Amino acid sequence: MTKQTISILVNDQPGVLQRVAGLFGRRGFNIESITVGQSEETGLSRMVIVTIGDEHTLEQIEKQLYKLIDVIKVVDLSIKPMVARELALIKVKAEPPQRPEIMGVVETFRASVIDIGSMSLLVQAVGDTQKIDAMIELLKPYGIKELSRTGVTAMMRGNG
Repeated sequence: MTKQTISILVNDQPGVLQRVAGLFGRRGFNIESITVGQSEETGLSRMVIVTIGDEHTLEQIEKQLYKLIDVIKVVDLSIKPMVARELALIKVKAEPPQRPEIMGVVETFRASVIDIGSMSLLVQAVGDTQKIDAMIELLKPYGIKELSRTGVTAMMRGNG
């Protein structure tokens, strides 16, 4: 069982997200993350779904997705060279004496502080899931007050 990243081009219609997510649920497949947004074509949206399964599972998911009327194209990005990124906003408890240490972590991960409060810092990090996970682990000892993650969005590399 491995992580699978699937890109789905769909008609931008009400209820499409619900039907796609429902298909996963009915089949007993868990969605680890899902992002949805506009695509390069007007009237179409792109969903990027990360799930866990084997090749057979992914094949079944793909066949079921194509049965949905609003699904235009399904691409398994996991088997191709791809770029995958996630955005995280992390509010960290940060009293003034701790700030230089926290800033060291932030700089190491090429993240940025986007807001400073009297007792906290709001950090923005962009990268692959492992990078975000590692940064969160290093910030936990300071006290994470709030965390929001987008989930993975991805695209094939190169001319494909």
